[in-house]
Amino acid sequence: MATTDSRTNTPTARKPQTGADVLVESLVRHGVDVVFAYPGGASMPMHQALTRYRDKIRTILPRHEQGGIFAAEGYARVTGRPGVVMATSGPGALNLVTGLADAKMDSLPIVAITGQVPTHVIGTDAFQETPMVEVCRAITKHHYLVQSAKDVARVVKEAFHIASTGRPGPVLIDMPKDIQNTLVADPDYDVAMDLPGYHVPGPPSAESINRALDLIRKAERPIIYCGGGVIASDAAAELRRFAEATGIPVAMTLQGLGSLPSDHYLSLNMLGMHGTVYSNLAINEADLLLALGVRFDDRVTGKLSEFAKHGKIIHVDIDASEINKNKTALVPVNTDVKQFLNAVNPVVVPGDYRDWLRQVDSWRASEPMTYSDRDDAILPQYVLDEFSKLTKGEFLMTTGVGQHQMFAAQWTKFTKPRTWVTSGGLGSMGFGLPSAMGAQAAFPDALVVDIDGDGSFVMNIQELATLYCESLPIKMIVLNNQHLGMVVQWEDRFHAGNRAHTYLGPVDHPEAIGKGDGEMPAVTYPDFVAISKGFGIKARQIRNKADVTGALAEMIAHKGPYVLDVLIPYQEHVLPMIPAGGTVKDIIKS
Repeated sequence: MATTDSRTNTPTARKPQTGADVLVESLVRHGVDVVFAYPGGASMPMHQALTRYRDKIRTILPRHEQGGIFAAEGYARVTGRPGVVMATSGPGALNLVTGLADAKMDSLPIVAITGQVPTHVIGTDAFQETPMVEVCRAITKHHYLVQSAKDVARVVKEAFHIASTGRPGPVLIDMPKDIQNTLVADPDYDVAMDLPGYHVPGPPSAESINRALDLIRKAERPIIYCGGGVIASDAAAELRRFAEATGIPVAMTLQGLGSLPSDHYLSLNMLGMHGTVYSNLAINEADLLLALGVRFDDRVTGKLSEFAKHGKIIHVDIDASEINKNKTALVPVNTDVKQFLNAVNPVVVPGDYRDWLRQVDSWRASEPMTYSDRDDAILPQYVLDEFSKLTKGEFLMTTGVGQHQMFAAQWTKFTKPRTWVTSGGLGSMGFGLPSAMGAQAAFPDALVVDIDGDGSFVMNIQELATLYCESLPIKMIVLNNQHLGMVVQWEDRFHAGNRAHTYLGPVDHPEAIGKGDGEMPAVTYPDFVAISKGFGIKARQIRNKADVTGALAEMIAHKGPYVLDVLIPYQEHVLPMIPAGGTVKDIIKS
């Protein structure tokens, strides 16, 4: 086992070491404190090495490799540090593919380590062989097939550097089994990196700063379009300082939520397909768009040619490929958002935006976020509103994908960055529960809640075993409507309500189907309470509005993991909604 130098508190290598030991000690030296790892034949040496470092690294065993990489994503989002996942070759490695693509789309720093068949049988269709580098070439930021044990320390060092600098993203390290077992006589953990084609953009130029400041001074109706890049660059404090110094309102993307507190006067909350009406109206009427860490995603822009049609654009992004990709920027600034804000904050001055802010206030007053509450059923908006009141922003929230995700984005009150974890660009169902594992592993004492739907929750429900065995006290609120809610909403709006395999209950069970008039069924399928108890998890089902607040309080107070199964009507739609490819003129409000 590695020892520690008491003077520097750094690991001291045993010599010689196997490639697997070099890999794990490299992880320790890069500050890794938790790994989500599922073993197999091609990764056994790495797992054996992990047992020799169990005083340094906590190894959490997920019940599915996809659960492992989603957990690593949750860890990365709430900490800002690379999440680490490990799997064996073949099917184990392939089960990471969705998570790799998800991390690439949402700019999350991930280091994924996969076992591979021995070098001499690569290409022979050996047992559990898949060419992971080729499979993942388009969905990773970078990838390695390690061909010499002497390269392991350098590869790990490069992987962490690439994953966490510039635009964060996933890096794959494919480790053949013979490389894991090869002895390295004198491992060098400070070897120079060899990255001739990788360069991180520097600070913004004086010219771009001056051009941006000039546009800001001349603008009459400016708006900040804030994305996940603000979170990734840890620039929320700088953004708030800029917004308050200038008086410019802020509209946030799904991944930008938390950059500015939800109840801040300048916050217009979320924009886009399911964003607030007033944020979309403001974007439509703005004469200057300060796009900070965004990629002009189609769920935000709708019909691209009409989005911010009358506004000049300042686009700040760390990824040069995103600038001018979808919308042409008058002032393109290829730099880190935090560096840009640090450069402009000392010199910006308040603008005279009184007329503009009065107009925004008018839209807010006339088009508030509201819903038609009812006493005969539990509406998801009510659940999230009550949760926000009880917790006052002191939580880490993850979600699955679907209606429940959008309800959570609309109705949760966020007070700080890195408290919102959701699959945005890829929209991966089954993301909520395992990503909550990563958040809870990073912050054991935090209140971590997964807002899920019954369809999304069941996709990785096996991770309930991980919660029990690893003592992860995650709270899960399942907004259960017995349907694939978002697809049902689109069926209702665009396909005359024709159900095309979106009902999740047993079709031959009349009590489970309900009357189709909003009443909840007498029997729900599956029985989440029974399933949860089978995994050793406390659970409760509620179907009456009067029980919501008490059930939430009981869930929050419980010391261990808890599943709260909340029955909601499947006819409830996420509104407002701009149809795909539409404009603010097409917005659906009821």
